[in-house]
Amino acid sequence: MIKVLVAEDLHVVRAGLVSLLDSAFDVDVVAHVGSGEEVLRAALEHAPDVAVLDIGMPGLDGLAAAALLRTHLPTCRPLLLTGMDGPGHLRRALDMGVTGFLLKTTTPERLLDGVRTVAAGGRAIEPELSEDFWALGECPLTEREAEILRATAEGLAPRDIAVLLSLSVGTVRSRLSDVMGKLQARTMVDAVRIAERCGWI
Repeated sequence: MIKVLVAEDLHVVRAGLVSLLDSAFDVDVVAHVGSGEEVLRAALEHAPDVAVLDIGMPGLDGLAAAALLRTHLPTCRPLLLTGMDGPGHLRRALDMGVTGFLLKTTTPERLLDGVRTVAAGGRAIEPELSEDFWALGECPLTEREAEILRATAEGLAPRDIAVLLSLSVGTVRSRLSDVMGKLQARTMVDAVRIAERCGWI
C-alpha cells in the first residue's frame, strides 16, 4: 500500500481528494490536514510515502511544506497540486527536488497515476506545464526589482516601499519603470500578474 498524506486548506476539496485516493486499491490516506503548518508534524507521525500538497495554502504554502519534508523526512515524496498554471512555479518546485507537480484540473486517473509514479521514485509532471516550462527563460528581474514588485503586489505605495527598503522614492519609481520595461507590461497590475504567473515573485 502507498501511504499518502493530503494537505489542502479547502474542506470540500480536501474531502474529495481523500475520497478519491482512498478509493484506489493500493493507496491508503494515513493523514489529512488543512494547513502547511500541520504537514511536517503529521508526516513525522504517520510516515507517508507521498504527500499531496496544495501549493496555494495560506501561511506555509505547499512549496515551503515540501522543503520541510525534504529536510526532515526525505523518504516522503511531495506531489504538488496547483490551480496556477505558471511554469515558474514548476521551475521552483523542480529546483527543490520535487518530482510531482499536477494541476488541480487534472483527471482523477492522472492524479492516481501521479501518486503511484512519485511513490516509485519517478516524475509526474502535468504535460501542459512541462511544455511551457522548457520555453520559459530565466527571470529577467534583479533581486531588488523582484523585492520592490513583490511589495507593490502587496499593495504598498512607492513611498511606503522606499521606507521599508531604505531607498529613495525616486529609486523605487525608477526600478518599477525598469520592471515594466523588462516584462513588457502596459501597467503595474500587468507586471505583477506576469511575474506571479511565472513564479518570479
